[in-house]
Amino acid sequence: MADGDAGRYLAIADHGMIGDMRSVALVGVNGTIDWYCCPRFDSPSVFASLLDADRGGRFELAAAVPAQTKQFYFPDTNVLITRFYADEGVGEIQDFMPVVGDPAEAGRHRLIRRVMCVRGKLPFAALVAPRFDYGTQPHMLHREGDRMLFECQVLSLALTSSVEVVADGGDVRAQFVLDEGQVAVFALDRVADELPPRSCPLAEAEEQLTETVRYWRTWLSGSHYRGRWREMVNRSVLTLKLLTYAPTGAIVAAATTSLPEQIGGERNWDYRYVWIRDAAFCLYGMLRLGFSDEAAAFMDFLDRHVVLRGDGPDGPLQIMYGIDGRTDLPERELPHLEGYRGSAPVRVGNDAVGQLQLDIYGALIDSIYLYDKWAHPISSDRWEEVTGLVDWVCGNWDRPDEGIWETRGGRKNFLYSRLMCWVAIERAIRMATHRGLPADLPHWRQTRDDIYHQIMRRGYSAKRQAFVQQEDADVLDAALLMMPMAKFVSPTDPKWLSTLDALAEDLVSDSLVYRYDPAMSPDGLRGVEGTFSMCSFWYVEALARAGRLDEARLAFEKMLTYANHVGLFAEQIGHTGEQLGNFPQAFTHLSLISAAFNLDRALG
Repeated sequence: MADGDAGRYLAIADHGMIGDMRSVALVGVNGTIDWYCCPRFDSPSVFASLLDADRGGRFELAAAVPAQTKQFYFPDTNVLITRFYADEGVGEIQDFMPVVGDPAEAGRHRLIRRVMCVRGKLPFAALVAPRFDYGTQPHMLHREGDRMLFECQVLSLALTSSVEVVADGGDVRAQFVLDEGQVAVFALDRVADELPPRSCPLAEAEEQLTETVRYWRTWLSGSHYRGRWREMVNRSVLTLKLLTYAPTGAIVAAATTSLPEQIGGERNWDYRYVWIRDAAFCLYGMLRLGFSDEAAAFMDFLDRHVVLRGDGPDGPLQIMYGIDGRTDLPERELPHLEGYRGSAPVRVGNDAVGQLQLDIYGALIDSIYLYDKWAHPISSDRWEEVTGLVDWVCGNWDRPDEGIWETRGGRKNFLYSRLMCWVAIERAIRMATHRGLPADLPHWRQTRDDIYHQIMRRGYSAKRQAFVQQEDADVLDAALLMMPMAKFVSPTDPKWLSTLDALAEDLVSDSLVYRYDPAMSPDGLRGVEGTFSMCSFWYVEALARAGRLDEARLAFEKMLTYANHVGLFAEQIGHTGEQLGNFPQAFTHLSLISAAFNLDRALG
């Protein structure tokens, strides 16, 4: 990375997110939208200057004089406000994507940027510079009535504006001045045969703002959480709702692709898909907060799209799916994009889709167990699928796999995979016993106990006085923080307490937790990574369950200080405290909710 590249890119954390539960846009503290895919999360980008400052495309909107900026959410909503403080006055941009009930209008994916002068008098400048299909598709620009139309082979977008705009090649520019109390509006809409162009006058923009605020506040009022960290929990669940694809109920792992785990490194992946591993955490978080409709929608996604593929060598489950349930997610590189601050390659698709990751069986069956327990009893057809999965796990749990961290260094005997196979069988036994469902219980119980004994015999290192990453090894792994949460071991068991101490010594840095040490456990990739925010919240929960409440609360409060200015977390935190990796990450916000809920309960 060249030294000058940092100035061409905002920090990953210097963004807020808006969306309509079909796609999202990231808005920088400078007022620029530098990530937006349309019409879906996993569609090719329209604005992607986050991945290439020159070729990615962007939507700039800001005060045209030197100004300080602040960014915040309209309280209890996903309406984002970017405020400009200048000598001449104060202005702000209200960014949002209307949430509409009409399926036809939902396809418009309207993005509204409402500009106001709050005090004084301020000049503003705008630049709308789309670069379709990750910057590979040329487009035509022409005026059509009161709107500018960007057209290419794959997508057409219409820009309407309450101020005069001019063409600049294939881009659109505007310069305007607002007096105190005056408002200007820019609206970007998808145009298709079934979606004729539509204007967005000032009154309509204000009405849609009011409706959007009302929608988010009404939805959030359904939360049952009344604990100590209500603001952060509310922001986390609002973020998860934004990362939900409404037509299917799927929740994407993150809004972005290829944001690096190390600046200049190659650990850059596409997270705009649905991981089975997230299922139990999604169900747990949503049901704990009282959002049973969202839990039901996610279960419906699993019912409809997680189709068992037989008893082949890679197992009946695929580890991830597209938001529409598709199974083919080929990974390719986009060499024409330089990557965030020179962090190439930029990837779309994800080859990990073909990996064997045995832990997903525990995650899926645990989610079904939670739904059956807290929401609605599962159907007979779903139980038949569960028994088939458990029977497969009973015959295949003792195989090497790529594990939870999707390593690309070959299959190994990961302890976490064994643990979650135990979870799969144990939760199925609970359901069968509780409801009297048919099952081969003697075989299931024997296999469950065999896994338990093998973990205790080969997964615990007397040398390290700790459970370890791989059988018969001495390397630690933060995934094992799940052991007491999965109810495999008591949170006060001496073997677990010594493991917790060992993890603190090897992988914890001032409450921040690394996944593992790549030097001690090669994962097939070059470079290093930051601490893993999800694991940091797992550590909080492990401390709380162990009764170390002062440590847990301090670690939790410290972790909250690493959130960005609007309460969002990327996947990782770098050596100097910067956020790294795809942003925002659903798993981090799910683990924040779980840690807050259980720490609240422990503190009383």
